[in-house]
Amino acid sequence: MTSKAFGLAQLGNAYSDGALSNRNKIINGAMVIDQRNAGAAVTADNTFLVDRWGQRQVGGGSLSYQQSSTAPAGFTNSLSVTVATADASIAAGDNYHLFHRIEGFNTADLGFGSASAQSVTLSFWVRSSLTGTFGGCLQNSGANRSYVFQYAISAADTWEYKTITIAGDTSGTWLTTNGQGIGVIYDMGCGTNFDGTANAWNAANNRRASGNVQLVGTLNATWQITGVQLEAGDNAATPFEHRSFGQELALCQRYYWKNRPSSLYTYIAVGISRVTYMGLLIQYPQVMRAAPTFNYSNLAADNGTLTTALATYAGDTSALYQLFTTSGPPSGDANSLRSNSAGVGFLEATAEL
Repeated sequence: MTSKAFGLAQLGNAYSDGALSNRNKIINGAMVIDQRNAGAAVTADNTFLVDRWGQRQVGGGSLSYQQSSTAPAGFTNSLSVTVATADASIAAGDNYHLFHRIEGFNTADLGFGSASAQSVTLSFWVRSSLTGTFGGCLQNSGANRSYVFQYAISAADTWEYKTITIAGDTSGTWLTTNGQGIGVIYDMGCGTNFDGTANAWNAANNRRASGNVQLVGTLNATWQITGVQLEAGDNAATPFEHRSFGQELALCQRYYWKNRPSSLYTYIAVGISRVTYMGLLIQYPQVMRAAPTFNYSNLAADNGTLTTALATYAGDTSALYQLFTTSGPPSGDANSLRSNSAGVGFLEATAEL
């Protein structure tokens, strides 16, 4: 009997239609989650931008990164890059790039570093004020195995869809636990120390090929990206896997979360006073990749004045967070942590790769 006789759905070409889930190794590839910056521009070196995406800029130039509402059909956001200060003479060791680090648990099935390594397909939408051949790479955590890929932008200020198939690496060390499994890098203008052979695995820290466009060399040049997908297989890329906002946020919160109160008396945590400090039990919204580090700003205690963080005893599910207080209540009394400035105060936890 046919499956129809049993009332079962006909899958047909469901895979090519993008109906199956968990294909995309990239988290926040549509650039919709921005917990840290809430759409504000970021220019400082070695910082994270929209969730799961970070950047380096080492040299005389400066790039401004920002979540943007300019996007191709089917998307609402992109990550936008603008050259604020051009570096027209990029030194050999200069380093400007965008990165996304994928956890080893999520890439273990690809078998990189073994004879059974699977090919992968990288796809994305990109737009730039410059045209020509741009570069990037896939890389292991030790930065001693790199595959330099290239893609061409043929029309300025026009969204173009790119797909790149990359043979799995049968050599090198590729982590399969909670460290970096695979790093995806987009070059914005690295020096010659990072040049490598295109379309091949290199035993070096290569991020581009010689002659690729260097965005940072042109003042006010722009570059935008969205719809980034990395999936197993050497066939044509499947349609972008759109997860719900809640799913994407939860995936991001394994690496970073930010509790931002919306009003003066929005509470973050409750705890107990211990003479000169307050102990708070913090329960994370998701199991984190590793024990996080904490930071806070513009928060207040209901009893006493906060001075600075004392210590944190953290695991991957919760933490005891201790904050110094002055003029607090007697030891053993209840205390709580809240915002002291509407929409500004926050507590954040970071366990990024």
